[in-house]
Amino acid sequence: MKFFVDTAEIDQIAELNDLGMVDGVTTNPSLILKSGRDILEVTREIAALVDGPVSAEVVALEAEAMIAEGRKLAAIANNIAVKVPLTWDGLRACKVLSGEGHMVNVTLCFSANQALLAAKAGATFISPFIGRLDDINLDGMELISDIRQIYDNYGFETQILAASIRTVNHACQSALVGADVMTAPPAVIKAMVAHPLTDKGLAAFMADWEKTGQKIL
Repeated sequence: MKFFVDTAEIDQIAELNDLGMVDGVTTNPSLILKSGRDILEVTREIAALVDGPVSAEVVALEAEAMIAEGRKLAAIANNIAVKVPLTWDGLRACKVLSGEGHMVNVTLCFSANQALLAAKAGATFISPFIGRLDDINLDGMELISDIRQIYDNYGFETQILAASIRTVNHACQSALVGADVMTAPPAVIKAMVAHPLTDKGLAAFMADWEKTGQKIL
């Protein structure tokens, strides 16, 4: 499974990238706002830092304006994936931009039907939002599983990018049901390493080691 980092904070991306935990980055208008940075400037910096796809989102609502914005974002670097919403205008933009050879991430997906349409429109990535479905008592993992089955049934190459991941359980479950990619905040990725039995075992080892009176260096 590929790990994308869902942030526009350069230092957080760099830290995880140094550990080999970054296969790409996703941003959105809310993350750009939180960063306090200019979208073109910060996107350029992120794209230079990581080798994988960097999703940069359009803010227009009509297809022609989305296409224009998408072209401008894609011109920043070769690894930009233009992010468009799952609307008819977004699908029109996806078709044009993907036809021009640009990576396209179709976002705000909440149904398998929407995911099927995005694949037909040539999306590189489809971003189903797990956490937001859980918020309204629906099963986000069931959606990932349904999309996986549909894409496998027909050989669609669109990658399933599990988004709105809020917990380490979301990360594990997404991998189990076959998502190609997950995008998560840095805090969630870091939390995946934690386990109380690891901490307990390490504490026991260190206590025993201290009793030996030895040193390695």
